[in-house]
Amino acid sequence: MPNIEEQIQATEDEIQRTPYNKATQHHIGKLKAKLARLREELETRRVKAAGGGPGFAVRKSGNAPVGIVGFPSVGKSTLLNELTSATSEVAAYDFTTLSVIPGILEYRGAKIQLLDMPGLIRGASRGRGRGREVLSVARSCDLILLMVDVFETNVLVLVEELHSANLRLNEKPADVVITKANRGGLTISPTVKLKKIDESLIADICREWGVLNGTVVVREDITSERLIDVLARNRVYIPAFIVLNKIDLVTSEYLETVKHRLKGWTIVPISAINGVGLEEIRTAIYDSLRFMRVYLKPQGGEADMKEPLIVREGATIGEVCDAIHREFRRKFRYGHVWGSSATFPGQKVGVSHALRDGDVLTIVMRKG
Repeated sequence: MPNIEEQIQATEDEIQRTPYNKATQHHIGKLKAKLARLREELETRRVKAAGGGPGFAVRKSGNAPVGIVGFPSVGKSTLLNELTSATSEVAAYDFTTLSVIPGILEYRGAKIQLLDMPGLIRGASRGRGRGREVLSVARSCDLILLMVDVFETNVLVLVEELHSANLRLNEKPADVVITKANRGGLTISPTVKLKKIDESLIADICREWGVLNGTVVVREDITSERLIDVLARNRVYIPAFIVLNKIDLVTSEYLETVKHRLKGWTIVPISAINGVGLEEIRTAIYDSLRFMRVYLKPQGGEADMKEPLIVREGATIGEVCDAIHREFRRKFRYGHVWGSSATFPGQKVGVSHALRDGDVLTIVMRKG
């Protein structure tokens, strides 16, 4: 029987040989499901054999980690040094950064951990250039900066390597709910018209992944790849935008050509070495992380309007309690809120009340 690597190669070859059309769509979908399952199995075996997953040791700090991902020598270290107090070695040759260098960006009350990572190259997801270690750090980030320079804008290579490492940029998980059962076969229940996949292919892909009985509720017109992502259950969905560096070296006409080439992406043009565009990138990072400021007011005291608590947009009072200290939720009685989320100033609210940016909050706790 062929080993797992041989099965992967044979499946990849068959996908390549099979012309894609309406008649072969079902067959190719099943092959893609098989290929994804085999790759997952191979990765699981590799990790177990190595005694754990690859990765650099990076201690998280601040309100959110942000990864700077790019090819070697695109200016990642220079950008980190300009935005933070970190010192990352800078030189005009590839692979200067051989480990992950963290730094803290302080902006609008938030402390954001920026991670300067070794340059990615094609084949990184298969281990080239310490790619697996870099990608393992990227998976733990809350935002990815895809950094390219104006002369090397093939961002697709970076996206493909991240995709191969199960990172999905600027996507949301498919709206599919799979409920397993012990018997009774599979019931496929779409709530929308399916144009990209049919119910029989959904069932076959589920069976390939070991889901033989149960109900699959499909609430969007998914592709086979999106369904496989749901079944794999290890995909990471992260926002991302492009940082376009070295704009000082080109004309405005050339820059517009590059922007057109990268259309569909949010692009922040900068010159890291000259300090151009740094305020724009600070703002883009902050906005992409969807932060919200909450000002805490002790009972009978004045609100601290200088040091806001930074939480994510839409956070509830319970989540604010968790951010302060785990005891706060357990001892919580009620809160008072001033701001746009309150019906009237000082409204008495419960733990599930959703806050808005700029709200002032008093937390009243039980004694003991």
